[in-house]
Amino acid sequence: MRHHSQDIVPNILWFIFSLGGQHILLRMWACIAVVLLWIGSAGCTEKANMSNHIEYTAADFYERLLSGKMMFLYFKQQVSPTISLFLVELEKSAEALQDYGVLVGKISCKKEPVQTYCSEAKQQHSAFLFRGGKEFLSFSLDTVFDVNSIVAEVLFAILRDEVKYVHTDADLLAMEKAAKGKKDIVLGYVQSLGTQEHRSLMETAYVYGSKYQFILITGGPVLKQLGVNESSQQSQVWFLHCRVRSTLMTAVTSERCPVTRMRKALSTLNLHTFLQLLEAPLVSEVYVDPSSVPPPQFPYQLTPQVFLFSHPATEHLDLDTASTLAWRLRGLALLLLVHRQSPAVKTPDKYNAAYRLPEKSSEVKYVTLRSLDDVLELVTKQGKEEQEEEEDDHVDEEEGSHLGELDDEVAAAVYENRDHFQDMDSVTQLKSDNFHTEVAQSSLTVVLFYLKWDAVSMAFLTSFMEVAERLEDSQVDNIQMGVVDCGEWTDLCAAQPGTAVPFQPITAFPSVLLIRPQQSAQHYGGLLTGEALHRFIMISCMDSPVLLSTKEEVSSFLQEVPHPDLASYRPDRVLGLFKTESQTGLSVFTEAAKSLRGEILTGLLIDKLVEKWAAEYAVDPPAVLLFPSWRKLTHPLVMPVDSSSQELLAHICAALLPPVPELTVENLPPLLSMGKALLLLFVGEEEDEIGRRQNQALVDELGGVVEQGGMKMERYLPCCIHLGRTPAAMSVLGSYLGSMPPLPALVVTHLPTGDEVYQYPPNTPILASSVLQWLQSVEDGKESPAGMLGGDSWPAAFEFYDFLKIMDMQDADPSPTEEEEEEAEEVNVEEHLLTKQLPEDRLDINTKFHSEL
Repeated sequence: MRHHSQDIVPNILWFIFSLGGQHILLRMWACIAVVLLWIGSAGCTEKANMSNHIEYTAADFYERLLSGKMMFLYFKQQVSPTISLFLVELEKSAEALQDYGVLVGKISCKKEPVQTYCSEAKQQHSAFLFRGGKEFLSFSLDTVFDVNSIVAEVLFAILRDEVKYVHTDADLLAMEKAAKGKKDIVLGYVQSLGTQEHRSLMETAYVYGSKYQFILITGGPVLKQLGVNESSQQSQVWFLHCRVRSTLMTAVTSERCPVTRMRKALSTLNLHTFLQLLEAPLVSEVYVDPSSVPPPQFPYQLTPQVFLFSHPATEHLDLDTASTLAWRLRGLALLLLVHRQSPAVKTPDKYNAAYRLPEKSSEVKYVTLRSLDDVLELVTKQGKEEQEEEEDDHVDEEEGSHLGELDDEVAAAVYENRDHFQDMDSVTQLKSDNFHTEVAQSSLTVVLFYLKWDAVSMAFLTSFMEVAERLEDSQVDNIQMGVVDCGEWTDLCAAQPGTAVPFQPITAFPSVLLIRPQQSAQHYGGLLTGEALHRFIMISCMDSPVLLSTKEEVSSFLQEVPHPDLASYRPDRVLGLFKTESQTGLSVFTEAAKSLRGEILTGLLIDKLVEKWAAEYAVDPPAVLLFPSWRKLTHPLVMPVDSSSQELLAHICAALLPPVPELTVENLPPLLSMGKALLLLFVGEEEDEIGRRQNQALVDELGGVVEQGGMKMERYLPCCIHLGRTPAAMSVLGSYLGSMPPLPALVVTHLPTGDEVYQYPPNTPILASSVLQWLQSVEDGKESPAGMLGGDSWPAAFEFYDFLKIMDMQDADPSPTEEEEEEAEEVNVEEHLLTKQLPEDRLDINTKFHSEL
């Protein structure tokens, strides 16, 4: 939205000064004050009404959808603190995205329910982009969390065909070859997506996308090729001159395009100026004194001018020299060649160069330089001063420099938000003196044990409180959410077995326990996310196993969900069939059901109805029926009751896996714990129904490998990884093979024989028989590995410093002199604080080396 009121003040000021009188200026000052107040109040009113401007009805949605307009919409179901913050940022982004033809809005599902987007609870954690009358892409709220990330991600999605994303230097080289003689390339590096720098790059790509080929990188081998350390915190841009002919430049290889780096900080204005500057003539020839040359006009008004002088006898040599220097100054300054043979040039012969700096008067300074490096130093020194000024404008620059010392991204996020205190009203703060009383008041108490100085604990504490607010909004009875600060209540967290607390000492943080009166505590071992914890709690509310006595209860158990909040989730179900309460195996099944509580719904059928169900599925009780979420209810799996609950648990978990499970971040740990070699099928994101069918056919073919292989396939776990739903798998595949192969890609890894990674021959049809032959060749040692699993170590961020041992040594030794104290202090600083300079052989030799998927 353009504000016409913003143009009023400049117009009024121009009018006043055009009259030229101070008395008029004084008379008009009161009028200006009134105008400014009016504009300010109008702006406030407009800001207050912005929320209404982006609120759409269902009718508005369908009307704009049919018109084919681009829309970025959020369908509001329930409002949590996180979603409230997102809605504020969504309103801010409306004006920014309107300039790019994207309507931004929100729809209240309570007032205007849109069936497709208001029916599932998981949809409230996503925003949707519509284009051409249909849904174009969905975004997790974790990726669109502020104005910059919203604008950047939406434009990145719109420009998915114009902005390429490369991972390896080979990919970049291929694009350079394709662009030779056709288009120049703008290559941008941002440390992470959704930042201000990412937004600046996407906004520029939107304007210049048809003129240049834009490429985005976020790290990897390409940075090394460009000579940049991957740990660099600064975003950068390079301009690859692929359109010009190499004969115009010196020392240029035929394979790579010449590169010019933008030396200023990445912002929309700096990038626009940089691209405009590269469009300027390489060398401009003038026939007047430098002082008579006007300063650069828009858009070069902030660009230095460098003048070199040419003599008639060396005119061609001077032009070559100017061209060589101009390439080195590309993007930094404008170079002009002054011809001395012109009578208008009066500069004394003792000067061979001159320069004019921007915004420092129009004065031209004349110098005598001995080499081209002296000219380059003059200009680069000016550029560094400007860059330092820009960096000083960032208030948090000094604090942000500490983030590189933190262990990981979680710690960095917690450090940035260290001054934002958590609102603990939604949870009960448990202490040693109130723990037993509070726990006894509820049928279920969910307790988070955390440490304030632990980054993961503080990050998960926010999610834990969001779950508490969500349960309160859902009016779920008899569930109490509590927290224990183990840094303060060490006696409670470290209570030994045999005391009154119903749990073992807490040794890992954060830890979540589900506590019921007169029962042992249940440990939550799922993902540390609010969604996973909420689902676990809601399923835990049901008895395990649920005693079923009527046909209606059995139907409800198999077909309905425990709570409306789980409407979009389809859990696995297990049903035990026993003729009598004293029948063998009932205690084993009951014990296994307790262990599955929160993860799987378990039911128990005894007496009269057992015979009917046993006859229907041709089983002889005692028996266990499994209803996996991926299988139809009419075709359950049948298994006998094992002799122990642990054996039954293992068989149930194995049987509930689909023939070819999809590997995700959530199910990775339990699948890896099975200790089998992984046969991984990587498939790309589908663009249409044909793509989905092709991917499903590949998965079915991998299932055929299991069927045809029989017992031979027991040592393998076939899985598929969908790069669209699990983007991290792209980096995994690249690290396996060293580069990104064509999709689909089939690899086998985590073999018991070693860390080798083998790739099924690319561009070869994936057929069950061919895959079995290939696996046999791998086992026989006839195949060469395509890569190796990483052997990265995970040592402590800092060397362990045993304070107690040092104190004991000081107590045992006589008091040192002041000089000895100073020497010891220097040694401590060098040996224990600057651990980053320690060589690798100083690391703990017992450090466990492991590799992740």
